[in-house]
Amino acid sequence: MEDERGTARMPFFVYGTLRPGEPNHAVHLRGRTAAEVPALLPDAVLYDGPGYPYAVEHPGEGTVRGELVTALPTAYDRLLVALDLLEEYAPGDPRNLYERVVCDVDLLDRDGTAVRAWVYVAAPRVAAGLRASGSVIGGGDWPSHRRNGHLPPH
Repeated sequence: MEDERGTARMPFFVYGTLRPGEPNHAVHLRGRTAAEVPALLPDAVLYDGPGYPYAVEHPGEGTVRGELVTALPTAYDRLLVALDLLEEYAPGDPRNLYERVVCDVDLLDRDGTAVRAWVYVAAPRVAAGLRASGSVIGGGDWPSHRRNGHLPPH
């Protein structure tokens, strides 16, 4: 994972409330995307948060399921701002719950072809707490976790 220096308009990997069928997808992504493709984030584990998940980097361990979302060119800048606000992400802010970083994600419909994408992962202090005492979401799939009764529907 790396930070945002030297990056272009990349797609987003979404794994929680922004996935299709989840509440923030309708609010933030509907009508603003050119493509949404099933994908996996390798070397990461999904943790249960207070009503939403956190992806945490775990080299050599775990996979998080989600979608690679390509924004419409005309919507990209507004979408980036909206997602940063949703995730309460501000570059360099030590209070961030999430960090927006560049990761390689594997596309499921292209035999695992890797694509670079923005991913909102747990900020370092949050990740440390989750690694120490967090609740792992087995299978790395947020919608399945919700459907299995682990959280009330929104």
